[in-house]
Amino acid sequence: MPRNIMSRPTPVNVWTEPLVLPTYEPAPPDRNPMFLERRVYQGSSGRVYPLPFIDRIAEHATPRPWQAVWLENEYLRVLVLPELGGRVHALEDRTNGYELIYRQPVIKPALVGLAGPWVSGGLSSTGPSIIAPPPSLPVDTAIERHPDGSVTVWCSDHDPMARMKGMHGICLHPGRAWLELKVRAYNRTGFIQTFLWWANVATRVHEAYQSFFPPDVRYVADHARRSMSAFPLATGTYYGVDYGKRARRGVPAAEIPPRFVPPHCLRTMPRSAEGQADGKREPSLPDYAPNDLSFYANIPVPTSYMAMGSREDFFGGYDHRAQAGIVHVADHHIAPGKKQWTWGNHAFGYAWDRNLTDPDATGLCAPYIELMAGVYTDNQPDFSFLQPGETKCWSQYWYPIRHIGPPQHANREAAASLHLEPPSIPVGRLRHAPHPARADPSRAERRLGRRRMAGPPRPGPAFSSRKPAGTETVGARRDPASRPRPARSPPSGLRTSGTPTGQSPPPATEPPPPSAIASTDELFVTGLHLEQYRHATRCPTPYWREALRRDPLDARNNNALGAWHLRRGEWAPAERHLRRAVARLTRRNANPADGEPYYHLGLCLRHQADRLPPQDPCRADCLRRAYDAFAKAAWNHAWAGAAYHALAELDCRRAAWEQASDHLQATRQCLPDNLRARNLAVMVARQLQTSLARNRRPSRLEPFLEETLRLDPLDWWAKHLAGQPVTCDTQTRLDLALDLARAGFHREAIALLEAGQRDGPRTRDPRELGTAPLVHYYLGWLQEQLAAAPAALAHFRAAAAAPPITASHHVWRRSPSSRPRCAFIRKTPAPRTTSATCFTTAAATPKPCACGSGAHGWIRRSPRSGGTWVSRTSTSAVNPAGPGPPTTAPCAPVPAMPACSTNATSSGNAWAKPRSDACGNSNNTSTSSASGTI
Repeated sequence: MPRNIMSRPTPVNVWTEPLVLPTYEPAPPDRNPMFLERRVYQGSSGRVYPLPFIDRIAEHATPRPWQAVWLENEYLRVLVLPELGGRVHALEDRTNGYELIYRQPVIKPALVGLAGPWVSGGLSSTGPSIIAPPPSLPVDTAIERHPDGSVTVWCSDHDPMARMKGMHGICLHPGRAWLELKVRAYNRTGFIQTFLWWANVATRVHEAYQSFFPPDVRYVADHARRSMSAFPLATGTYYGVDYGKRARRGVPAAEIPPRFVPPHCLRTMPRSAEGQADGKREPSLPDYAPNDLSFYANIPVPTSYMAMGSREDFFGGYDHRAQAGIVHVADHHIAPGKKQWTWGNHAFGYAWDRNLTDPDATGLCAPYIELMAGVYTDNQPDFSFLQPGETKCWSQYWYPIRHIGPPQHANREAAASLHLEPPSIPVGRLRHAPHPARADPSRAERRLGRRRMAGPPRPGPAFSSRKPAGTETVGARRDPASRPRPARSPPSGLRTSGTPTGQSPPPATEPPPPSAIASTDELFVTGLHLEQYRHATRCPTPYWREALRRDPLDARNNNALGAWHLRRGEWAPAERHLRRAVARLTRRNANPADGEPYYHLGLCLRHQADRLPPQDPCRADCLRRAYDAFAKAAWNHAWAGAAYHALAELDCRRAAWEQASDHLQATRQCLPDNLRARNLAVMVARQLQTSLARNRRPSRLEPFLEETLRLDPLDWWAKHLAGQPVTCDTQTRLDLALDLARAGFHREAIALLEAGQRDGPRTRDPRELGTAPLVHYYLGWLQEQLAAAPAALAHFRAAAAAPPITASHHVWRRSPSSRPRCAFIRKTPAPRTTSATCFTTAAATPKPCACGSGAHGWIRRSPRSGGTWVSRTSTSAVNPAGPGPPTTAPCAPVPAMPACSTNATSSGNAWAKPRSDACGNSNNTSTSSASGTI
């Protein structure tokens, strides 16, 4: 690298170009939706609907051009692939050519992801769900240039499962040797959501690669804290491997790995191994213990471990052979997660290496480990909460180190390493940000070998300092027979061993059954835990029901159970529990401290109103009561932002623009980054401007539109309001239409969906699968809200004729002599009571997803065997604009099926028969489970 390149910062270069990579293409997604209700995935629920599920990968690679975005400054070169979930595919240290992360030479997915394909290597972001965006799905991308010369590549994902939005920005700064990852997690729904976010760096490994945690890490935990181990030297059994025995007796000969042989095995090996010359240890290979978990070569089986209790902001990995490594830095108060994962250095791991990459020139399928950094979590699965409309923002940093070994301290500016080699202390430091020169260091600094460098950052080799006489390095071993010497602390923030932050806690245990729990408080917390962590096989409702059996008016358990029914579209039981919660909270005090039950009651009443015809007088009464509930919830600051937003939407429905503007201003004071509220404020301002112009008054300015686009350059509602083209996927477009419809802008929602139809779907985008009928369903429903029955009927007929790509929107009869036919059963408007036919099959009904905000899908009831396929559109789907589109009169004869009769009222579905789910709760078989992408 020429010296003048390092002398002054230059603006960051960014460009896009196709990148051709050998690719094992995933097969087309399964046309049938996968309702994997009790599938366990990484300790949480493995439900995938409505993600497209793929269960096959091509057996041979073919060249494929990928859209690539390149970033480059003086120190780093970055490659981003937006079509693979927005991952950083390569990160190169330009000063020495070292690849900081594992750059895959081939795109070779394996079926280990939540929805099938998963690609190893690079730096990927996992959130807000378990692993989202799926690595096989593209993301929306925008390039932002900043005044200081830095550049951010924004990648935005609209989560089809929880209807949330997650986006990350890959940013390079001029004159800085770090890569910044800017993250925004936005709950754009009206319900509390749980989210999980980990940044996953893959690094290529061998017998000389070491992952490092801060010195204060003394123990690590497995997923869900099922087991614990001392770190770095394991003293017991972890993942079935007795590391304590290995430390005492060595690795048994039969268990010595055939590749990447650790140095302690070389002394006992009767033969040489690959990469070793006659069993001799190469000079760059550290001599580590058999039970040292920080070295990849010591771990024979697939293993995860997460650091617990650290008060430091860094961790990373170091390649002793290349004398280079990578450091991650983030504020540990919000980013405590520090994790390593490996497939293991043995036959099973080698098999997975072959599954995920192709052999290199030497015939080796290179292994890797994952260094994962968790934000608002230190374990997996360990979900955190997002309030309705809340946005959480943070930054994480990665930078290269070289020639210093694993550091004992690091921050965003520098990494420092101190090693005990008496009588001197080699100190390595790599500085990444300029500091002013200091001409006269203090005497103590001179004795400790401190040095300050001025000017631009220059990564360089370590320097060595003599150990001050008469001092003892903290953490150094000393002969017990020798005389004690006065101890002296190392420089502030630089230590060779940490102070224990506490004893290793016991591993987690399974919650006892509800009857064995003594208090209603513990019953509530246990149920909340099962719901928060999306437990795959345990339901929270038995715990809440047991608490209510003991105390029927318990406020917290009634609110929790009411919200659970509300997410499922079961309005009557939801309202019953929520009113009980309000009754308990207001028994002694008319102004309770907690507004959550009032807020949920307002949602419940609004959904019930939306199920009624626009001309029904009961609809206005439901909306009035919902308005009162939201207004009361706004008394509590925790719920004021969401409640004021809901009030503004109801104000817009009745054209009360002044009140809507006031409520949106109150929303922005509580939730300044609530993008939906900001965009609605622009529409309200335009309505006010039209009204004021008619009255010849001064017009109001449109608030915050440009600022909103600065906050999120990929907010499609803001881009639409700014007159920019809307090129998002149809799932996102449906949510935008529902945002408009919830505030009464039905004509605008229709125009948005029709514009998407004119533009046509992006056929190569897997997110478009199954959305063609949905657009017509929602257009029909929106036309019904405008009392345009003929137009609504035309759209419903178009939906019936749309290609059933996912086979999930129609009733099919499989017959050799007839083609599939569809039928739609119109729901009788509540509150009228009527008889209807209930269609059932032997297959279990899919449970609703936990999104609670935009369940845009319709259920396909899969047959166990035989020739009957059953599907139904949901008329009680929970979504922001109310129920799903009502169905029309039959457009074809209904196939013969088992039938029963039931009576339906305004609290139920006219054609659905109540049944019990796996939790023993009465539910409605027509409740939609998620959005329409299959």
